[in-house]
Amino acid sequence: MTKRKIINDPVYDGFLSIDDPVILQVIEHPYFQRQRRIKQLGLTYLVYPGAMHTRFSHMLGALNLMKRALDVLKLKGVEITDEECRGAKLAILLHDLGHGPFSHTSERVLVDVPHEEITLLMMQRINEEMCERDRSGANEASGPLDMAIAIFSNTYYKHFLHQLVSSQLDMDRLDYLGRDSFFTGVSEGIVGTDRIISMLNVHDDELVIDEKGIYSVEKFIISRRLMYWQVYMHKTVIAADQLLLNILRRARELDPTVFHFDPSLPDFLDEFAEIDDDDIMVAVKHWQHSDDEILSTLCRNMVNRRLPAIRFSNEPFTDVQTSYFEGTGKLANRSYDFNDQEIKVLYKDGRCLPISQASDQLDRHFLEKQVTKYYHFYPKQI
Repeated sequence: MTKRKIINDPVYDGFLSIDDPVILQVIEHPYFQRQRRIKQLGLTYLVYPGAMHTRFSHMLGALNLMKRALDVLKLKGVEITDEECRGAKLAILLHDLGHGPFSHTSERVLVDVPHEEITLLMMQRINEEMCERDRSGANEASGPLDMAIAIFSNTYYKHFLHQLVSSQLDMDRLDYLGRDSFFTGVSEGIVGTDRIISMLNVHDDELVIDEKGIYSVEKFIISRRLMYWQVYMHKTVIAADQLLLNILRRARELDPTVFHFDPSLPDFLDEFAEIDDDDIMVAVKHWQHSDDEILSTLCRNMVNRRLPAIRFSNEPFTDVQTSYFEGTGKLANRSYDFNDQEIKVLYKDGRCLPISQASDQLDRHFLEKQVTKYYHFYPKQI
């Protein structure tokens, strides 16, 4: 009897049914189960109390959307084999596997390696372990995640499958916009996910959107820009991030072995995979009682949500005395990236145009515009 897992997802008001034995096995792996203990939006819950959802729920949500997208493309006559379907599903399921505690907040601080590289290493490790457990297979040279790794790395010859995983209109972005909007209560992130997926198509090995979906894509691009400034780059979230980063930096200055991970060591992946949000917060609570006054003060501020004050400006701040309690930084956001593969619109007459040419609302000037803000954080008593 085929094992089946039914998962209720409140974001899509329905159920995700999984019966693929390889996908089920991957979900049960400790690397994946760790995602239950990593918040999707890091410290954003200090601003939006409902933002407690995890990477685990996001990755399953992205899998849900990938399944729908593949079904739509196959109905439109796009040739996708069962093996390719499984590979694309596994690639999107595991796309965030390498995130550290509190997601992007700790990236490049705990380990100076992008999370995408750690994700790839973890996918390769899972693939090796699954191969070791199933040496009775007819082809021992291939692993169950080979296809997924090729799609994730964009080395597979059908490049539109990689675009479903990572592009300017991928299943990752579609899920996190809707999911983050749902749990923060910020309605600007609500996009027509079903409509966009139903309009997906493939033209010359590129993922495109059918002409009738152009308005939904316009709303998607605008919603993403609004969500960045209202949620992802909310000034209080930035203040909380700076506080946590300075806690970790001070702790490492006092003891370089604290949360130290060396990618060159053979045990790096397993040690990194044991660290999650809970470990960081337990350490912060413990460090409240440190003999070091700087570390203890920073940690008490975090535990009791005494966050730094922060102000934004269109110009850089000057003459700021930098310390663990005060500093400056820069935020930049562009809703669309022309250096990435453009979103393209497929017309009924066979023409395929970039969204910057096809849209009446989103001309190149709007899409190219980068919003840059400078910030200064400092103790509120100043």
